[in-house]
Amino acid sequence: MPGHEITQQLDVVYGSTVRSKHVGRDLLAGLKNIVGGELTAYTELLEESRQEAMQRMIAKAQQLGANAIVGIRFSTSNIAQGASELFVYGTAVIVQPNAPKLPDPFNP
Repeated sequence: MPGHEITQQLDVVYGSTVRSKHVGRDLLAGLKNIVGGELTAYTELLEESRQEAMQRMIAKAQQLGANAIVGIRFSTSNIAQGASELFVYGTAVIVQPNAPKLPDPFNP
């Protein structure tokens, strides 16, 4: 983090959610596959899943006393037919702002 220094590394934290597709979304996505274009229903589902997993990870970091998470990574996997997991993880840390450097009066 620019302007900050990691003073303590706490632990790996994670969050996940498992979501299933909706039959109505599947039908619309199937039609969209024929004509092409963005599958907005799935884009929205993925965004909701990402936010939920992130909030769970942040809550775990806060329980440890962290004020930042570094090295965040996302992963997805199929759990069952029609159900997928979105998994996010990172390292919970404590950061502090760097002390401002005072100008050297002898070396302008």
